[in-house]
Formats: sequence, structure tokens, C-alpha cells
Amino acid sequence: MKKIDFDPTVLKTPYYIVDERLLAQNLTVLGRVAKDVDCHILLAQKAFSMFSTYPLVGSYLNGTTASGLFEAKLGKEEMGKENHIFSPAYLEEEMDEILSICDHVVFNSFSQWKKYKEKALAAGVSCGIRVNPECSTGDHAIYDPCAPGSRLGVTKVNFEENQLEGIEGLHMHTLCEQNSDDFVITLRAFEEKFGSYLPKMKWVNFGGGHHITRSDYDVELLIQTLIEFKERYKLEVYLEPGEAVALNAGYLVASVIDIIENGIQIAILDTSAACHMPDVIEMPYRPAIIGASETGVEEFTYRLAGPTCLAGDVIGDYSFAEKLKIGSRLIFCDMAIYSMVKNNTFNGMALPMIARIDLEGKVGVVKKFNYLDFKNRLS
Repeated sequence: MKKIDFDPTVLKTPYYIVDERLLAQNLTVLGRVAKDVDCHILLAQKAFSMFSTYPLVGSYLNGTTASGLFEAKLGKEEMGKENHIFSPAYLEEEMDEILSICDHVVFNSFSQWKKYKEKALAAGVSCGIRVNPECSTGDHAIYDPCAPGSRLGVTKVNFEENQLEGIEGLHMHTLCEQNSDDFVITLRAFEEKFGSYLPKMKWVNFGGGHHITRSDYDVELLIQTLIEFKERYKLEVYLEPGEAVALNAGYLVASVIDIIENGIQIAILDTSAACHMPDVIEMPYRPAIIGASETGVEEFTYRLAGPTCLAGDVIGDYSFAEKLKIGSRLIFCDMAIYSMVKNNTFNGMALPMIARIDLEGKVGVVKKFNYLDFKNRLS
């Protein structure tokens, strides 16, 4: 059973808490990959944008990557290192500012490239095209950029090789929480379809989805694969992990506020799947909880649910060795990623407080939210 190294009762629930000691462990692994391969590793802010930790993250990684202007501004302001961006399509009114703060700009289509080419080259940024190797290896269709009909990346049949003047790199992102064996498969497809263009390039970006810091991840295979790729093509290599940076480095602590029965014991919490951990519904997945097991393993089984009006605001069914009671605290694992960046105030739900455990083990509150955070999103 996973153990925690902080007192979950020290703060008022609900709250996210990120342990910088665990974050540093992940960053050490990523730093080793960057050093052994001689590649650049960037924080994908779409997964983790807790910028109070950026000084620590930036001491290990080369910079940030963004999915739009606001993330790009955050990376520039709070980390100030390499600043990359990719978007399926850029807004014309934002392009000047993007070009003023980003080092690499990746375009999703040749029509976007042709639209912004002159301006991008004049700004001196390094430009790339995202490609789609049409090689699906994942289990989650919602996160598969290679699915039929995908809008993400240029397929081989639509690749305009006569438009490569000014393009310095190719970008490929196809993975989601996957091991290096899936990357090897995808790399083979990438080289078969787009390898002939690589001699004209300066860099390749292999995107994110590499679960490098997961306990069973084959780091050595990744390192060897990237080293061999670099030897073949003599290119700079970039990786953009988001989850791997903060994987298992944070928690969401919640309390039971009521217990009701309807064929099963239902514990209503002060946290919501829909509002505070939306991937539980979208992905979907069942988050681990400290001290909880699958149903039927322990004596007492509960359905854990949120307090919103959404009938499907259900986290899942869990069993416990002891009865839950009003006030019982539950600690949800792996809540640093895709939580703070995706949470919302549906039903007027308050956003969880954000806390941090520093490298010396001290707990501190980073930010509290209130009614105005809800109101100011409306009009």
C-alpha cells in the first residue's frame, strides 16, 4: 500500500497538494534521459501548470511547451527557458505575441504554415510541421491523435514536400501514458512515412505521452532508441512529457460530508469528479485512494460521489477495512496531473486549495480560492 509522508488533517479540505520531493525524483529520471541522450526535455504545461514549482522543474528541464498563447506566456514568465508551442490552428490576432515569446512554433497544417510563414520567418523562430504517422498503439480513443479522421498532424498523403523551405523540424505526438515499446513501434512508422524528409531538418520533436517516470517504464530502451535515432540523422531531439514530470507527485485530499443508502452505501464528498478531477469521467479511470481497495476486498464498501447535481458525478466504488464516517478524510493519488489544469466551477463548486510540500518536508499553502474566482468567470 502506498504511504504518504504528510499529515492530511493539517489543512481544510478539499485541497490539492504536490510533494516537491516526489517531483524531484521524477525530474532526476528525466534529467538522466536528457543527459544520456543529449536531448531536450520540456514540460508540457497542458498536464501540469503549477508554476510555483517551475523553479524546481526548470533546474532539471530545458523549458516548457504550450498549447496556446496563455500557456506560452506562463512558460515565458515563470520558467523563462526554451518556450515551444503547438496548436491545431492559431488565431490571427494572437500570432504576433506568440512569435515574440516562443522559440519553436509548430504548425498543424501546411495551410497554417503558408498563412504565417513570412511573419514567422521574419520573427526568427524555428518552425516545424506536426505529422501524423497513422500508427495507433494506445487504448484510449479520446487521446489517440492517429485515430481515423484525426485533426492532429499532417498525414503522408497530405504532406506537401514542396513547401518545406523554412521548416526546420518535424513534430510527432501519438502516445498516451505508454511505455517505450510503443514508442519504438511508432518511430518505425514515422521513419517509414517521413524519414526521407529528415535530412532537410534540424530537429525532431517526439511529443509527450512517454510515461518515463512510471515504475515499470523501460528507460534504457528509450535512451538506446533515441541515441540510435540521433546517430542515423544527426538531429536535435525534443521530448515533451507532461504526466511524467509530475506523475504520482500529488494528491487530492477530501472529506466525507454525508453517507446515504440506495442499495449501496454512498459517501458524499466535498470534492467532485466532474469539477476537481474531470479525467475520472472523461478518460475514464478509477483513481487510487490511500487505504482503499477494490470492492469486496475489505469489509465495508462505499460508492464515492461528489456534491454536484450531476447524476454521474461518481468517482467509483471502493472498500475499506473500517467504516467511513462524516469527517473521514480520503486521499486520492496522482492528482498533480490533469487536475488543476482542467478543474472547473460547475454548480458553483469552490476550487480546491493548492498546497505544496517543499524539499525539506514543510507543508505550505500556495493559493486559496473564493467566490470571486467563480463569479469572475461569468458575466
